[in-house]
Amino acid sequence: MAGGGKGGRSLEETPTWAVAVVCFLLVLVSILIEHSIHLVGQWLTKKHKRALCEALEKLKSELMLLGFISLLLTVGQAPLSEICISERLGRTMLPCVKEKTSGNKEGFKGSDDGEGKVYNDEVVGRKLLWSEAPGVDFRRILAGGGGGSDKCARRGKVPLISSKAISQLHYFIFVLAVSHVMYCIATMALGRAKMKRWKLWEKECQTMEYQLSHDPQRFRFARETTFGRRHLHFWSRTPVLIWIVCFFRQFVRSVPKVDYQTLRHGFIMAHLAPYSTKRFDFQKYIKRSLEEDFKVVVGISPIIWLFAVLFLLFYTHGWYSYYWLPFIPLFIILLVGTKLQVVVTRMGLEIQGDGDVIKGVPVVRPADHLFWFNRPRLILYIIHFVLFQNAFQLAFFVWAWYEFGLRSCFHENKGDIIIRLSMG
Repeated sequence: MAGGGKGGRSLEETPTWAVAVVCFLLVLVSILIEHSIHLVGQWLTKKHKRALCEALEKLKSELMLLGFISLLLTVGQAPLSEICISERLGRTMLPCVKEKTSGNKEGFKGSDDGEGKVYNDEVVGRKLLWSEAPGVDFRRILAGGGGGSDKCARRGKVPLISSKAISQLHYFIFVLAVSHVMYCIATMALGRAKMKRWKLWEKECQTMEYQLSHDPQRFRFARETTFGRRHLHFWSRTPVLIWIVCFFRQFVRSVPKVDYQTLRHGFIMAHLAPYSTKRFDFQKYIKRSLEEDFKVVVGISPIIWLFAVLFLLFYTHGWYSYYWLPFIPLFIILLVGTKLQVVVTRMGLEIQGDGDVIKGVPVVRPADHLFWFNRPRLILYIIHFVLFQNAFQLAFFVWAWYEFGLRSCFHENKGDIIIRLSMG
């Protein structure tokens, strides 16, 4: 049976067994995914992981949102491709454009118009030829014909976005969501792995030897305590020096044992009875807090989706986004790490400000004024943004590799690939 034109065979020309097999596979995969998520939810409920259960529900909401986006892209593919814009507007802010040259060079494929001029524009990873000769216009560079392109061509215009481009955008949104979830899960797994060391410190805090070595009736100078020897120096009172020292400290023992034990003691004194020192498990409390925070970072809020749109806008030829965009999360996360070190040091300065002599273990007092804009939770939202930005870089790389190949116009040189992956 003959094909059905440019778009291939329609359903009326397709064997019913082929349609049934495809539908069966789609339904089967969907049911397996839904059942797997249900089993994970039951396991988390059995383990009393309430926060992770809520995170799983948020993940399911994200999947449902992706389903709506997929549906809208599918339904709106034809109408969007029939929206026409002028040829001049269609040439603006292209992601991949190669400038005109006067001859063929190595690695450059073009067409000669007979007067020694070669033109080649690489649009979205494909090299598409166009010419300024009479009768040949910009419409010839458009990818994927179809009714929308033909309709706009008859009016002397070009489609706002072609059907093929909509399909590729569909794939990118899916890859972005998967990458973001993978980044969040990997980050939580790494956080829990780091906290395993803190479990040993927690057990040490509950031993009799620790209680005797940290006699609550003992008087000492604040700067002579272990916590004071780490944080109370000449540079602690200089705004510039404290940021410089704390910047480098985050790379070496970002959470040392003395800071953990001092923060643990300060938390107990602020929120619990003093005799709870032996019984309270601070490490488990932090682990539960991490699970609570996971609910925030696993979701993709409207603001985050807005950033995704802006990132796509930045991938314009001539803006060199691959040189500066991947460095934004690196700069932000180093700034956050430095700020957290500064917060701990300033808590030590507040102890010394209360008096040079202290009784027992130094009692730190975490407070909102130590953080930016008096909002400690702002740090969590910043980390959320960094995770998404990293996921965006990874998703864009994987998507461009799959759609256009490793050495497409999106990755014209190896440096671009190295920067994008190493920064992530």
